[in-house]
Amino acid sequence: MTGKEIIKVSSEAQVIEKLAELVEKYAQEAIAGKSSFSIGLSGGSLVKYLAAGLPHIQTDWSKWKLFFCDERYVPVDSADSTFGLYRQTLIPATSLTEEQFVQINLKLPLEECAVDYEKRIREFFHEAVGVPSFDLLLLGMGPDGHTCSLFPDHGLLGETSCLIAPISDSPKPPPERVTMTYPLLNAAKCCIFAMAGASKGEMK
Repeated sequence: MTGKEIIKVSSEAQVIEKLAELVEKYAQEAIAGKSSFSIGLSGGSLVKYLAAGLPHIQTDWSKWKLFFCDERYVPVDSADSTFGLYRQTLIPATSLTEEQFVQINLKLPLEECAVDYEKRIREFFHEAVGVPSFDLLLLGMGPDGHTCSLFPDHGLLGETSCLIAPISDSPKPPPERVTMTYPLLNAAKCCIFAMAGASKGEMK
């Protein structure tokens, strides 16, 4: 992944519209090229943006495979579960099914859960070695500049040996999560940071 483009719009509604437009574009390109579209999702405001914008795009939903850039290690019915929020908002508004979302395995201890999620990503991409390349990763950003569960000054910022890492001391609750690391993020064909609000304005 190379290059960076900053697109500024004047309202949250325009963020939603532009994000949906870009997702539609990358999905169409991927499906036309290889009959599948791999996308990584984040939580926070992105859930609202996608639930509002994606139901209006033109795409073959059956070709989508959806992963999580990070996920909270909480039950799916918890208000903190990112998949739980998408299940409530995005799935009913589209033709996506629960089976198209690759969820973390909450039956495993946290560290094993992260290892298992990396294994399942590698299996999908048929990449036993090397770093798989997602068609698109959708990322948010906190006021402190963090994305996924990669927080400023945290040891995971220097992680290079694994693609998915556990975190048990997140400074933002809930403390236990699994997250993509920089090697996997940087290998994506495209990453989109979608955000709104003055508090994000200084972050580049």
